[in-house]
Amino acid sequence: MAGQETGERIGALLDELAQRAGPEARDIADELVRCLMEFYGEGLARTVRLLRSAPDGADPLAVLTADELVSDLLILHDLHPEDTATRVGRALDKVRPYLGSHAGDVEVAGLDLETAGGPTLRLRLRGSCDGCPSSTQTVRWTIEEAVARIAPEVAHIEVEGMADGSPEPALLQILPHRPDDAPGEAAPSGEPGEAARWYELGPRSLPAGDGATGVAEVAGHTLLLIRLPGQLYAYRDRCPLCAAGLAAAVLDGELLVCAGCGAGFDVRRAGRGDQGHLEPVPLLEEDGSVRVALPGELLGAGP
Repeated sequence: MAGQETGERIGALLDELAQRAGPEARDIADELVRCLMEFYGEGLARTVRLLRSAPDGADPLAVLTADELVSDLLILHDLHPEDTATRVGRALDKVRPYLGSHAGDVEVAGLDLETAGGPTLRLRLRGSCDGCPSSTQTVRWTIEEAVARIAPEVAHIEVEGMADGSPEPALLQILPHRPDDAPGEAAPSGEPGEAARWYELGPRSLPAGDGATGVAEVAGHTLLLIRLPGQLYAYRDRCPLCAAGLAAAVLDGELLVCAGCGAGFDVRRAGRGDQGHLEPVPLLEEDGSVRVALPGELLGAGP
């Protein structure tokens, strides 16, 4: 169907909807059409810009799939050169460095593309941080974010969490979503399992180099960022023992020592200490950008 014919058909359908359901339904339908037009219009504009600016000899498909919006459009119309399993593998590769401090590793236990409710991914999580609830949650949101961005067609994720000392695997249900990256208020705290809100950090708030720390203010919460060789970590800026801020804490190798009480916490092992545990914050670092998640049930309402 040609473009003009399609436009005329859409107009006729909108008119018919207004006659059958009334003007309010017509207004909603008009807004839906505008949103779709903006979505596809931005996708086409990006495609043109990307191809025009691509270096000589670059693979056009590789250039296009590197853009998240264009990649989503290709997936939506079954035109993406990589299948779902390949893209899920890439998503997990992105989060493995972060998961290493919480869960050791993650592997694909199964991928069912024919599930009635949409494709279902089953993952197996190894050694989920001694069963620490906050670390399990950060792992959950980090996996969710990575898979949702690279394989958005996956409708459900089931994770078998293998907590140390636990005789039976705990099954964790994850519902992927498309997060809104625009700055704004964090989602309010609520029931367990509530989705996290992701924020991009500016370069000024990041630690200058390995062995350095930094403090970032995100949606009213203060986060401590710690850069160790090969990985960036984020924690709530609060000592679990004396409640002091950690901006003045001393980094001794991979051990963060609170300036208030002298307690030490292992940065690479999700902030574990002898008498307490730092509150880890989900973090993803890729292509020069750093994003953190602020789930209300993890951070709580306090400072």
